[in-house]
Amino acid sequence: MPSSDQINRIVVADPAALAVTAAGRLMTRIEANSDRIAICLTGGSSPKQLYQLLATDAYAKTIPWDRVHWFIGDERFVSASDPLNNMSTARKLFLDHFAPKDHIHPIPTDVATPDESATRYERQLQTFYGAGDLDPARPLFDLVLMGVGPDGHTASLFPGYPALAETKRWVVGVPEAHVEPFVPRVTLTLPALASCREMLFEVAGKEKRAILARLSKDESLPANRARSIGETVFLVDQAAIGK
Repeated sequence: MPSSDQINRIVVADPAALAVTAAGRLMTRIEANSDRIAICLTGGSSPKQLYQLLATDAYAKTIPWDRVHWFIGDERFVSASDPLNNMSTARKLFLDHFAPKDHIHPIPTDVATPDESATRYERQLQTFYGAGDLDPARPLFDLVLMGVGPDGHTASLFPGYPALAETKRWVVGVPEAHVEPFVPRVTLTLPALASCREMLFEVAGKEKRAILARLSKDESLPANRARSIGETVFLVDQAAIGK
């Protein structure tokens, strides 16, 4: 795992414990903000148990849904009804059951190109934030959920891709993915993802052992470059750590 002293590493027993711990951290961030709250979700398999947990009474009845806005860190450039759509998965598992419709902010994919989608989502984020420039003293998100791909990518920021060097744009189009599914993507950039009080990586399963070993060597991989201006947490299960 990344060795920076600024990273909080938490190891849990299994994916179920990982979901419980992630839900607890999300609730702590929500409780710490008495005003409008912004949560940036992630796709992939890691957060599904978390999303299912948030739909249970123990959490759904305590989340102040009228104050929480839900965004997404990246999206596959497919229709909202496509099973590959990240936000669609989150909506089916919990958002559509509880969140006000206008508090759910999907990346638009009903446009001509990923670049057009990126431009529109960037405008949405800037309108929500109330400015075109990010202020370190005023993070965009309370919590950003993240995952790690087998190649070290996070969100849809792939190793060696130009999007990693972006410093001005908040959202960019990615014409080709580095891993399956090989569809174009739209992703928040490193500066936009960093604008949060907490960045929470969820890493589970023995298939993640190899990439965790590479991250621990401080390789210049996207998941090693994504850091919060606040707190960065790697939440890892025992299977991913190994013996």
